[in-house]
Amino acid sequence: MDVDNIIDSGLGGDFDDDFEPFDTAGDTTLPEERYLDRELSWLAFNQRVLELAEDAAVPVLERANFLAIFASNLDEFFMVRVAGLKRRILTGLALPTNVGRAPQEVLSDVSGKAHELQERHAAAYQTHVRPALAEAGINIVTWAELDDAEQSRLHDYFSRQIFPVLMPLAVDPAHPFPYISGLSLNLSVRVRNTRTGKQEFARLKVPQMLPRFLEIDSVAGTQRFITLEDLIANHLGDLFPGMEIVEHHVFRVTRNEDVVVDEDETENLIKALEKELLRRRFGPPIRLEVTDDMDSVTLGLLVRELDVTEQEVFRLPAPLDLGGLFDIAKIDRPDLHYPKHVPTTSVHLQPHEPNMQPDVFASITRGDVLLHHPYESFATSVQAFIEQAAADPHVLAIKQTLYRTSGDSPIVEALIDAAESGKQVLALVEIKARFDEQANISWARKLEKAGVHVVYGLVGLKTHCKLALVVRQEKGELRHYSHIGTGNYNPKTSRIYEDLGLLTADDQVGKDLTRLFNELSGYAIEKKFKRLLVAPLHLRKGLLKRIGDETANAAAGKPSGIRIKVNSIVDEAIIDALYRASNAGVPVDVWVRGICSLKPGVEGMSENIRVRSILGRYLEHSRIFSFHNGGDPQAYIGSADMMHRNLDRRVEALVRLTDPAHLAEVDTLFERALDGRTSSWWLDESGEWTRHHLDDSGHPLDDMQNRLMQQIAQRKRPGNRR
Repeated sequence: MDVDNIIDSGLGGDFDDDFEPFDTAGDTTLPEERYLDRELSWLAFNQRVLELAEDAAVPVLERANFLAIFASNLDEFFMVRVAGLKRRILTGLALPTNVGRAPQEVLSDVSGKAHELQERHAAAYQTHVRPALAEAGINIVTWAELDDAEQSRLHDYFSRQIFPVLMPLAVDPAHPFPYISGLSLNLSVRVRNTRTGKQEFARLKVPQMLPRFLEIDSVAGTQRFITLEDLIANHLGDLFPGMEIVEHHVFRVTRNEDVVVDEDETENLIKALEKELLRRRFGPPIRLEVTDDMDSVTLGLLVRELDVTEQEVFRLPAPLDLGGLFDIAKIDRPDLHYPKHVPTTSVHLQPHEPNMQPDVFASITRGDVLLHHPYESFATSVQAFIEQAAADPHVLAIKQTLYRTSGDSPIVEALIDAAESGKQVLALVEIKARFDEQANISWARKLEKAGVHVVYGLVGLKTHCKLALVVRQEKGELRHYSHIGTGNYNPKTSRIYEDLGLLTADDQVGKDLTRLFNELSGYAIEKKFKRLLVAPLHLRKGLLKRIGDETANAAAGKPSGIRIKVNSIVDEAIIDALYRASNAGVPVDVWVRGICSLKPGVEGMSENIRVRSILGRYLEHSRIFSFHNGGDPQAYIGSADMMHRNLDRRVEALVRLTDPAHLAEVDTLFERALDGRTSSWWLDESGEWTRHHLDDSGHPLDDMQNRLMQQIAQRKRPGNRR
């Protein structure tokens, strides 16, 4: 999926049909109903996104962007999560016993909440964002609001630029009901034959390659736009000459777009995946959105032909698909966006002298470098690391995992350059990255043609870890330079995703990565690493051990503490371990962006646990696991969330930080995020999230992301390290 659109637009989710829990049936020390519903928790996350769109203090084009993000997030939620629930109902497959409810009951609750949120989403556009845009000189108007001269000018535009690409499809005995592609915008048209009086139905697809919002004019700092479907709807007479237009309405279908490939039963994963991607286009409908003025005859026809239930019909005011607001949000009006932030080069990667060329290898040799994107530049750190390795004649090999990247990525180009110059280059490409499958297949083939050794990981597992290893010859010896990150090697998303990364020349990390890459590309089964925790074999066990150590310390009256930052926390075994830690007196802080199935603040179970969420201009994406460890702090960063798929069905890696300055930096991040003076959302035991963004006097609380950008930009180069 295009990184500028859905997932990577800023606050997207990462969806898998992830219903297989770790077995916790044997734990009788905790209440039976101790988990929040995963699906409702995700909808609560998207509600937090919507609250940003509703906030008048947020710049108006950013509010439009949040409306678009909400819409795109919800599309994907239906395509994967709701589709998974429906599939279980159709196949008679129950949810795991510890979910405690039947799929039908969960689906009913999810549908009710989704209806409520979509109506609130539409109201936010109509009553808040659209008027605010108009006040700022950006007017989204309807055809009826235009004068005769403007309508005439648009009629000419329609005749030249739009009419030739439209394809009305009739529905009659000779023309069966057409296939409606997922997420396409469509016009339902009922026409009457003026000679016979007979009514007919036609479907007209709104072309997706044309701008959704057409600019009418731009005068003296004001702009006006009209939606493409509104313009088309007012020219239906040109498409159906001699017919009377009886009714016309807009509708949109969401389909099940989950992809399932049995890797054990296929000899060629790429071919099997390409076949499954083709099938995905024809998945069954799971949601029908219609404009609220649609007549009952047309709606009845759509419901019957698409075979959807009343619960799956969403009646909404026009315009549908507010994901189209991404185009409006890109308007070049700096006064209506967040203040521009320019990432700085990490002070540890800057040359000592002003006119010297930066040398990433020399900088890493002086000591581990902890990077914090997007506050610190990806281009002058990770990208520079790979590019310098590709050009350096002393580099013998580069090994890298690629989960999501852009097709024109300088990372991919650097790997190609390295291979063409004779270096050994290994790229582990995850072609099963959801909605990026086709793109990943395309550039994986491009890498192969250039001589890169491309592998696709282990059967049955997604390779989600973010790893790069460079082997360099120095003074007759081989030296390892490594990067372990929390985010993808994607220059585009690195500008809007908050992530951490470690650059290190530590020999032990290099040896760990060498063994791990051998496991991923060959048949080696490596069971132990020194500075890494690796899933699926060891990561869960390693984290449970460290949580257990904190629990034992608290029970013995010793200082203890656990702090976790993740995108989502669902895994029952991890949650139960945190409950037991809380009962022993361990203070537990969970900083989560999206889904949280943990109930904080429950007496006798989790009164020592607090949960916070921070959303803003950047997508909080890093994962951090920090433990007091009896006064000798341990902290890990890496790619894994606390979900079943991350711990059991993916290759994930966490790396332990060892530099005291890095441990202090991580600790400071948690202190700031959990501070009552920082704007955030707080979770209560019922699953309700409450936004805390104003102080008692009504003044805005501290925006953590803005503050970090300011502080990191002011960092000065430290003295010689080590």
